[in-house]
Amino acid sequence: MSKTLCFGELLLRFSPSADGEWLQHNVAPAFVGGAEANVATALALWGQQVGYCTALPDNFLSKQLANYLTKKNIDTAAIHYSGNRVGVYYLQQGTDVKNSGVIFDRAGSSFAQLKKGMIDWDKVLEGVTWFHFSAIAAALSQSAADVCEEALQAASSKGITISVDLNYRNKLWQYGKQPIEVMPGLVKYCNLVMGNLWAANVMLGIPIDESLIKKDEQQSYLQQATITSKTIQQQFPKVKTVANTFRFDRNEGIQYYTTLFTDKLFVSAEYTSDKVLDKVGSGDCFMGGLIYGLSNGHEPQQALNFATAAAYNKLFIKGDTTNQTVNEITATIKNV
Repeated sequence: MSKTLCFGELLLRFSPSADGEWLQHNVAPAFVGGAEANVATALALWGQQVGYCTALPDNFLSKQLANYLTKKNIDTAAIHYSGNRVGVYYLQQGTDVKNSGVIFDRAGSSFAQLKKGMIDWDKVLEGVTWFHFSAIAAALSQSAADVCEEALQAASSKGITISVDLNYRNKLWQYGKQPIEVMPGLVKYCNLVMGNLWAANVMLGIPIDESLIKKDEQQSYLQQATITSKTIQQQFPKVKTVANTFRFDRNEGIQYYTTLFTDKLFVSAEYTSDKVLDKVGSGDCFMGGLIYGLSNGHEPQQALNFATAAAYNKLFIKGDTTNQTVNEITATIKNV
């Protein structure tokens, strides 16, 4: 059976109400998350063998967090205990991590202070067939970016499939480097790149045809997705698959569809809704869906359909992680 290892920072999210009522009642919902932990949670829920590697301080809170993951059938043996703090972020209920109001409190976290040589990658990667990380892991500090490269070198040398999510958080890149100076050196090890047209532009320098984008119509976005995907494959020869998500806010609702490019472009059905509950973790759910499908030998269109339905359903689930079963996702799938 395949085994996925997800590597990134475990986070606590506090989501106070927008009206400030939480101060009167001394209650603010807390959620366990982090991009890679969200992917791991989805895969475990769908019956996949998955491990999670992060850094946490050696204290009671970390033990509670590790136990929380273990109860979700995630292997936590690779967690490295060092440093002094868990990363935290604050987000008003109903908003998204791309919102300007998000507050990150991650500087000096245990993960941000990881250094090369601290993790025994030969041991951690034993039995692993798929390694996943995100651009957020490299955004926290130079040393964390260095550890990402160390992990990728080890995984690549073992022939492990590697995926990356180009999730861009402008507020996190604060250590003197821009994404374009870091991410190309990491993506060169990857086999699957997931993100969107704008993230590929900012992080990898992949050009965007502004005349296509300004039309704000699906056919133009799909044309740009093909161009972007081919360019990524040309610049990074190990990349065989490129996925793009298109999520547009339409008043209080949403328009959502995705693409997958191998040697041709596969397109999902389009999903729309007048309202959503929680936007956090939808992209992670999509990534988890792709890993689930592709690692189980599903055809590209089948894998894309599953991942897209999973991501769309996540928009109606409170918290950072999904709770939907494979059967529930399959029932949601629209035929293209």
